[in-house]
Order: sequence, then C-alpha cells, then structure tokens
Amino acid sequence: QVQLVESGGGSVRAGESLRLSCTASGASIRSVCMGWFRQAPGKEREGVARLSGVGKTTYTESVKGRFTISRDDAKTTLYLQMDSLKPEDTAMYYCAAASVPWCEPTFSGFRYWGQGTQVAVSG
Repeated sequence: QVQLVESGGGSVRAGESLRLSCTASGASIRSVCMGWFRQAPGKEREGVARLSGVGKTTYTESVKGRFTISRDDAKTTLYLQMDSLKPEDTAMYYCAAASVPWCEPTFSGFRYWGQGTQVAVSG
C-alpha cells in the first residue's frame, strides 16, 4: 500500500513558477509509473505528466515546454516543476502511482492517489 502526500501548491501570478512535491510512504515508488493530474472546477480530471519506471516522460500538450516531472529516488519524492504558469493552469493537482514500471498509453492504470494540492494562477 502506497500513501502519497502532495505539497507545494499556492497562489501565484501568471508567468511565475511553482514546484509541487509528492512524498510517498508505505512502498517504494522508485521503479513504478508515476503521474500528475489536475482537476479544475467544473471540469474532468486530466493527466498532466507521467514518468515511467525507466525514466520516460510524457506530457499533455498544454504543458509541454513549461512543466517538468522528475523523481528523487533517494527521497521517494515525485516533483512537478511548473514554469510560465497561466490562469488556465488553476486546478487541484494530484499525484498518482501505478503498481507496475510501465505507463499505460493513456493516463490510466494508476492505483494510488494523493489528496491533492491547490494551485491558483491569477492573470
């Protein structure tokens, strides 16, 4: 059983940066697929970025070139560096973990979820 706790959210202005962290406990996340998701009010949850157990990254089109997903294996922490933030990035952000090293073709197959951290970007 993996427990995930997100942190690092906040309120920023457009163009600024935030770094989200997701700390795992209960089991190692070193070699499994990990992902970041977000859900804005009134919208469906969407996959933002994912990182496979062998280090392959995938991003949704709207964040390519602005967001970077990474993992610190020693600290069992997943990060999402978010630069050049836009008002449309405003959402609750969640991290998730699969139980296998590979990531499914779509943002599916995640078994464990955190409680989320809020990001608000003002224009």
